[in-house]
This record gives sequence, structure tokens and C-alpha cells, in this order.
Amino acid sequence: MKPIGLMSGFLTVGVWTLLSRVLGFARDIVIAAKLGDGPVAEAFVVAFSLPNMFRRFFAEGAFNMAFVPMFAKKLEAGGDAKTFAQDAFSGLASVLVVFSFIAHLIMPWLVLAMASGFVGDERFPLAVSYGRIAFPYIFFISLTALLSGVLNAGGRFVAAAAAPTLLNGVLLGSTILAESMGTDDFGAFLIWSVPVAGIAQMAMVWVAASRAGFRLTFSRPRITPDIKRLARIAGPAMLAGGVVQINLVVGRQVASYFDGAIQYLNLADRLYQLPLGVVAIAIGVVLLPDLSRRLAAGDATGGRNAFNRATEFALLLTMPAAVALVVIAHPIVSVLFQHGAFGPKAAASTAVVTAIYGAGLPAFVLQKVLQPLFFARHDTRSPFYYALVAMVVNAVIAFGGALLIGYVAAAWATTLAGWAMLVQLWRGSRGMGEEVRVDARLKRRVGRIMLACLIMAGCLLGTEALLGDALYSPGLRYPALLLLIGVGIVSYFAAAQAVGAASFSEIRRSVKRGG
Repeated sequence: MKPIGLMSGFLTVGVWTLLSRVLGFARDIVIAAKLGDGPVAEAFVVAFSLPNMFRRFFAEGAFNMAFVPMFAKKLEAGGDAKTFAQDAFSGLASVLVVFSFIAHLIMPWLVLAMASGFVGDERFPLAVSYGRIAFPYIFFISLTALLSGVLNAGGRFVAAAAAPTLLNGVLLGSTILAESMGTDDFGAFLIWSVPVAGIAQMAMVWVAASRAGFRLTFSRPRITPDIKRLARIAGPAMLAGGVVQINLVVGRQVASYFDGAIQYLNLADRLYQLPLGVVAIAIGVVLLPDLSRRLAAGDATGGRNAFNRATEFALLLTMPAAVALVVIAHPIVSVLFQHGAFGPKAAASTAVVTAIYGAGLPAFVLQKVLQPLFFARHDTRSPFYYALVAMVVNAVIAFGGALLIGYVAAAWATTLAGWAMLVQLWRGSRGMGEEVRVDARLKRRVGRIMLACLIMAGCLLGTEALLGDALYSPGLRYPALLLLIGVGIVSYFAAAQAVGAASFSEIRRSVKRGG
């Protein structure tokens, strides 16, 4: 299989991520309608977040940020990349087995650290029980992340990008099965499907890696010089990942003291994670190995072009999504989630949080563009120090603001900490060299993208006013929302083409030539 180019890689990962997010929305709509914002829903959210939080800490947020550049450079230089990947696979698996066993024993303390507001009511024992069932997911998904890094470094994005769809597909299937069986224990069906999904995801990427010539197996771990170097580089990245996860824990801690707030934050998170996943994950996955290979080859010009086009691509797709989440948050949340046990008050609360997250979306996405500049140079310390500052910003706003504005402070803390992190990454990247300089094309198009977004915002507000009650009527709400979103998409891209914010002929040519 021939590795695909930068823009094609963005689109490949983005399309599969979009499919996964759509399945995730379908899953969350069913869960919200069945469980609402009650104790089982909140216990499930906390339990499911535990393995995912540590996954980002061990694998995606740290291990892979160190592993992918080293592996990509070995591929570029013709080194023994397979042996290095095998040693990393065995080492990570051994660490995960020990960590999972310890987590099982101390699960009550982990739940307490995540949501101390659960203590004294039915949510706490439920979250502990669910957490023990879900936690083995970290073993499978972390190894899936490593295998995905192997594929991505070789320019093979399809299997790694498709794997997340299995998680949402399995969870959605379990909700449908539970509904068809008429079970009273809906939460149990959901939580047992989590480790099952992990096995399916790992199997998919393991087969793809094997076919690509990297058949990795479980074996006794070896402490080689490369693994020692990997650990030294990964250490600060793990700490940085830990700081980011602490920010999430702070938000949930605040929310756990307000009934239903964990579910509000969770559903709002799902909404802003759609564009974040489609754009930022696509860029992060593709850009890091691409920059690493170019640095190894001494290609500064190619590196600069990759960085500038990734930034342009991010802004082109992220800014309109951010504006839409702020401007039409309430109709989006109402149509998607206001069903069954999830009533109007819960929908209104979720919409407020969604708009706040939307204001932070550009910062979250651009972080994914800037971080590879550091990781490709094996600099994991600088992002760690920046994350510490962002953590302080997050904690002060979340805990201090909760006394004044309640759980909404947790959302503001996340957004403002995201902007604080972005500012530090931008300032820290200024001395890196030719490949991180902003070119004339990017400077020219940023203002035009903003203008296109303002035009779109006006069209959205006008269309929302014209649709009126149709957005909240049972028989009309879905087609009305589709019409509203369609107006936003058409108006934005038409404006973008008209004002010169984007050239779609350039994008088509870039995709055709794999660039």
C-alpha cells in the first residue's frame, strides 16, 4: 500500500473521524433519552472517562508523542524500525497490565478523585462498579494507539482512522440490544461493551500493522538504549498529558457537586469534539510523522509548507464550526438531545456549556498544529511547562468561579486554559527556524476566513429567526435543523470562495497529487 500525502491524509483521517463522531452522537442521543441526567448516566460518564483519561496520559498524549518521531526517523533512515516497535509494544503492554491491576484495587479512590461530589449517594458505588468493568479498556486502546502510530508513521492512515468507529458502533449496538431486551439494567449493558470494543479496535489495527510488515507480539520486555531514550523523552510528555487530564478532573470535580452537571458537560464535550476530532486529530495524526520525516531529511522548506497548510486547513474548517456552536447552540442541543428523560431544562443547561466550549475550539485545534513542532524535535519539556501554567489558569477559574456561576465555571476554565496553552505554544515556537515561519498566503487568508465566518453568522441568525418554532416542533425539528446547518455550510463556503479565504480548485489539485 502506497503511503498517501499530507492533504489526502488529513481528509482520510477526518472522514473516518467524522463517521466515528456521528455514531457517537447516535449513541449519546439514545443514552440521554434513556438515562437523562440521572445517577446512572453520571456514574457511566465518570467510569467511562477513567480509562480514556489514562489512555491519553499513557498512550496518545505521551507515549506516541515520543514514539512516533523516533519510529518515523528510523523508517526514513532505514534503521531497524520493527525491532524498536516490538520492544516498545512489549514494554507498554507490561506497564499497562500492572497499572490496570493497581487501578482495580484502588478504584474507589480513583472515583473519589474524579467526582468527590458522588460520595454519600447512589452514584458513588455505581461509578466504582462500572469503573472496574471498564478499566481494562485502557490496555487494548493504548496498544491500539501504538499500533496506529506505526501505521501513521508509514503514511498508512485508513485502519488507524477507522478503528474509533468500532467503539461507538459497539456501544450503540449495546444500547439497541438493551432496549430490545427490555432490561432494567441499561447501564450494565453499556459498561460491559467498553472492553469488548477495545478488543475489536486492537484487533483491527493489529491485522493492518501485520499486513504492513509489523507483526508485533506479546513478549518479555527488553530495556534497550532506544527504549531508555524513549522513556526519557516520554517522561515529560506524560507529565504534560497528566496536567491536561488534571484539568478535566477539575472540571468534573466542580460538576459533581451540581445535579446533572456532569452529563451537561459530557454532552457539550461531545458536540465540540466533533469538529475538534475531524480537524485537530486529523492534523495531529498526519502532521507529526510528516514533520519528523522532513526534519530527518533536512527538508526545511517542505516542513514550512506542511506547517502553514496545516494551520490554514485548521482555521478554514474550525472557525465556522466555533462560530456555529456559539450562535446556534440552543437549537442544536435541543434537537439532538431533548428526548425522553432529557428535558428542556437539561437541554438549555447543555447549550450554555456548548457555546462556551465553542469559544475555545480554535485554541484546542491550533494546539494540535503547534505541538508537533516540539515533539518532532523530541522537545517534550516545553509543552509540559506550558501545560503547568494552563493547569493553574484552569484550577483558579474552575474552583473560584464555581462559587459565583456554578458548574458553568468548569467550561469557562477549560476554554480559557486552552487559549493560555495556545499563546505559550505560539511564543515558544518562534525561535525554531525556517519551517515554522508564517508564509504570505496564510497571513492573507486568516482575515478572509474571519470575514466569511461573520457572513455565515448573519445567515445563521436570520435563518433561525425565520424558522422560529419549527426548530422545537416534534414533527419539524429535524428537517429545520438540517436546513439551518445547510444554510450555514453553503453560506460559509460560498463566502469563503468569494472573498478569497479558500481556493477549492487548489484543494482538489492537492488531493489528486497526494500533497
